[in-house]
Amino acid sequence: MTHSDRPRPGAGLEAFFAARGIAVVGASEDYTKIGGRPVHLLRKYGYAGAIYPINPKGGEIQGLPAYASVRDTPQAPDMAVVAVPARAAVEAVRDCAARGVRAVVMLSAGFAEAGPEGAEMQAEMVDIAREAGMRLLGPNCLGTVSVAEAAIGSFSVVLEEYMPSAGDVGIVSQSGNVGSFAMQNIVQRGLGVSRFIATGNEADVDVADGLAALVDDPATRVILCVMETCRDAGRLIEALELARTRGKPVIVLKIGSTEQGQAAAASHTGALAGSDAVIDAVFRRHGALRVHSIEALLDVAHAASQLMPHRLPKGNRVALVAASGGFGIMMADAMANAGMRMPALADATRERIRAALPGAGTNNPVDASAQVSSRPEILLSVLSALMDDPGSDATLLFLSLSLYNSRLRGVYMQALAQVREAHPEKLLMVISRGPADAVAEINALGIPVFPTIDAAAQGLAGLVRLGGLATQPAPLGCRGAAAPLPAEVFRNEYHAKKILAAAGVPVLDEAIATTADDAARHAARMGWPVVLKIVSEDIAHKTEVGGVELNLASEDAVRAAYARILARVAERAPGARVEGVLVAPMARGGTELIMGVSRDPVFGPVVMVGMGGIYAEVLKDVAVQVAPVSEDEALAMIRGLKLFALLDGARGQARADVQAAARTVARLSEFACRHAADVAEIDMNPVLVKPEGEGVVVLDALMIPPREPQSVH
Repeated sequence: MTHSDRPRPGAGLEAFFAARGIAVVGASEDYTKIGGRPVHLLRKYGYAGAIYPINPKGGEIQGLPAYASVRDTPQAPDMAVVAVPARAAVEAVRDCAARGVRAVVMLSAGFAEAGPEGAEMQAEMVDIAREAGMRLLGPNCLGTVSVAEAAIGSFSVVLEEYMPSAGDVGIVSQSGNVGSFAMQNIVQRGLGVSRFIATGNEADVDVADGLAALVDDPATRVILCVMETCRDAGRLIEALELARTRGKPVIVLKIGSTEQGQAAAASHTGALAGSDAVIDAVFRRHGALRVHSIEALLDVAHAASQLMPHRLPKGNRVALVAASGGFGIMMADAMANAGMRMPALADATRERIRAALPGAGTNNPVDASAQVSSRPEILLSVLSALMDDPGSDATLLFLSLSLYNSRLRGVYMQALAQVREAHPEKLLMVISRGPADAVAEINALGIPVFPTIDAAAQGLAGLVRLGGLATQPAPLGCRGAAAPLPAEVFRNEYHAKKILAAAGVPVLDEAIATTADDAARHAARMGWPVVLKIVSEDIAHKTEVGGVELNLASEDAVRAAYARILARVAERAPGARVEGVLVAPMARGGTELIMGVSRDPVFGPVVMVGMGGIYAEVLKDVAVQVAPVSEDEALAMIRGLKLFALLDGARGQARADVQAAARTVARLSEFACRHAADVAEIDMNPVLVKPEGEGVVVLDALMIPPREPQSVH
């Protein structure tokens, strides 16, 4: 099934969320069984539509008339929940299609996850559903919950004790248990849930469907996503873009490393551009916030829900305040590591703080001393001054364990309530571990509470990213496939660089010599000094066979070097096919980068840029993004390198031409996108970045064709 054959992401999922009539196939009188729970839960929580228990025995189940088949129901239900063995499940899907059911939740297991026979049955169910225009969720999934409508297609144990209150947090999860855990914890934090959907095997409905449906859902304002793998890049990107353009935050817990599609990569680029880094880049580009723990997922979701849509931070400037200088320093360290800025406070802000607390330190972080909690009006004055400061986007207050002290709790609660009333649009956050009722009281004011300094730093950084969704530009699209490349471009660096030069990638004036006299003549034309390199499709690492001679400054030196290269290659690589010797000017000065392209198994061509030499290999100082990228995106990739300072004039050195480097990355990415069908990898190493205004030049390049037929996403 190709991307174009599938329904658009989210199509038809309203039948799960607002079902007018629900059939439960495999219904049981025993509500502890999987087939009994949906009937029990629908009745327990007051689902207003018709409930049709389906069981071959008929009769009555949990006080409701039972039917032998979905075909026998008095009206066609919008949704059917199937909980029967795998073989019977296929026939149940066929019955649902015949009856006009619009959506099927397949709770049953034993399909693709169980082996080839199960995979065949799963494919058959999909064919039946597609033919009927019916959406199929699962199999092997935990189903759906639509809270306000009490439309339950799930057997989740979370629902045994209580139904979540209706709210604005939607949850889509490939893992039923992790998603269910998230729903349970959202409830415990005092938030409400709009919809829950667990996708399981994703035979038809996938995470992209769930995301798109939640974006379209008016009740959902914040979307939580628990994701294990992406099977279809185009659909995921389409759903993320829909969320981004509608201004709905998507917070993703991506669990497990994706398959290392570059494990057998022949180029240096392929080895560096791992799949997990690629999906990180995809989330970043399309506006989703990736977190790395269930705790961070819940922390940020809780805060975003409180702040949407008007109080998300507009920038990364934060004012910090604590009753202890030591804790203030710890906060500053954590904020800096998370990419936040702590600008100096305005003179007027400092004067107001000193007026309220004459002994306070008025740098940022503010060392407010223990006196800040002596009276509510003092804390109110300090916080108000910080929230009025023109250079800050957020204010963060560290309380440690103060809320466990009843006197201090009273001071803080009064001051926080007053400051929130006085500054309803400003972002104020608190760091405190509890107690739980005090945290809930602060949350009720619309003030997010994070349990630790590090959690607050990472959470605030995430909120800053979510706050920038509206201004994030739409990504580029590929301009279409280009004509296939000639086979010679894969033979050696000379031909690879020629084709890259035609795409706007800057290379040196080079020539292939087949005699020593040819080499000397080319060198004299180019100017001294020059470099000679062996040209052979059988030799990937030229220096290892003595195939490189540098800094040659005369015709006689070139002739002698030519002879030495051929002699060493004949001795060390006797079977290698030699096309000649490459003559090129000897480039000097500048900073080395590595640039390249690899193929991700899901997302297709990926462009990479990193610091050259040992920095790329040892420090893994690289940035990746799915091709194509704009020049601005490429510039952001370069600026995000850990050692960008080496390009930016560190220690008095001349600044490198990073704009030219970004332009080269962008052109390379466009080339890779247009040649996705016939190029698997490109390795440009090194790329010499000259001083500002002087451009860049690619000194070596390798191009590798696909090893087997590839699908292009």
